[in-house]
Amino acid sequence: MHDRSVPEPPDLFSWEFAADPYPAYAWLREHAPVHRTRLPSGVDAWLVTRYADARQALADQRLSKNPVHHAEPGKTGIPGERSAGLMTHLLNIDPPDHTRLRRLVSKAFTPRRIAEFAPRVQELTDRLIDGFEKRGSADLIHEFAFPLPIYAICDLLGVPPEDQDDFRDWAGMMIRHGGGPRGGVARSVKKIRGYLAELIHRKREHLGDDLISGLIRASDHGDHLTENEATAMCFVLLFAGFETTINLLGNGAYTLLRNPGQLARLRASLAAGETGLLETGIEELIRYEGPVELATWRYATTGLTIGGQDIPAGDPVLVVLAAADRDPARFDGPDTLDLARRDNQHLGYGHGIHYCLGAPLARLEGQIGLRTLLTRLPDLQLAVDPSDLRWRGGLIMRGLRELPVRF
Repeated sequence: MHDRSVPEPPDLFSWEFAADPYPAYAWLREHAPVHRTRLPSGVDAWLVTRYADARQALADQRLSKNPVHHAEPGKTGIPGERSAGLMTHLLNIDPPDHTRLRRLVSKAFTPRRIAEFAPRVQELTDRLIDGFEKRGSADLIHEFAFPLPIYAICDLLGVPPEDQDDFRDWAGMMIRHGGGPRGGVARSVKKIRGYLAELIHRKREHLGDDLISGLIRASDHGDHLTENEATAMCFVLLFAGFETTINLLGNGAYTLLRNPGQLARLRASLAAGETGLLETGIEELIRYEGPVELATWRYATTGLTIGGQDIPAGDPVLVVLAAADRDPARFDGPDTLDLARRDNQHLGYGHGIHYCLGAPLARLEGQIGLRTLLTRLPDLQLAVDPSDLRWRGGLIMRGLRELPVRF
């Protein structure tokens, strides 16, 4: 007999849920903070929704990133990466391999190198806004938030300018098919993999001052990066580097336009030449409506307990960053946007050894992109009712399909 005293869990993964998942996450935090559910792919996984549990799980060495610990490894991770031979990247491996690969690639993401990249990000930002400024309207996703991080990560990797539009097309296929059949994404992944392998081969002959050349140099100095590892590494930097930043810019602009009081404060601060509110504001936008809804896959290597819930070995665990970052046990007024929020140790970039390597680059692109939009388009506003906007389906990322604006 069914116990009516225990309320039914909310419907997860519907289109209504995608539009506003926060009430469902609040229910889970209260009633089932570590909740086993069947995902749209047919895989059963545990969702971790409270901040304290999420932070613990993200740093727990018993939760492996390697899909070999799961009974059906082909059903998890990035679609197509297995068949394309792209498994040996940072999102799929544990120490000591993770330590070695991360040490190699972290040299490209030093604060100094990212700071030197700022003028290029500004130049890309201005060029994109030039393209629609006189028109008085734009789709901020397709004309701004999408191309900006694509061209930026291509520049960092060392993709020649004449090839960058191909990359833009392949990346677009990955984005468009994100919530649909996995085949479309897998085809793009295969094309990107073939291109990167060939580019690495070409770079060996002519090394430059870019990320791929840096990885090749490190390998040649005895740090042993196999051809496969180098290709997988470049792939995941590209994949993680563009999709998160598209959503940071898109969600950020959308959230500001939905919160006119906070937007006015930020405009006034920028007009006065201040940077403090922009810096805390970017962190708050990531906490409030972050680009990554769920952290990437983890698998229990042994039986363990999270938040009082026993999890058997082999089970997948998904940490719900969007739920943890609105946990009232950690944040005051978590459902209120406060760009000046100080105590803001959000989990939007993860935590522990898998903390997002590209966080400094994402922050830079977020700050330059949003600041330039707001200063160059002072009367920016939504061109449609918010209820008409569609969020992209998909498990890990959270982002809008389009964002029509006028100015």
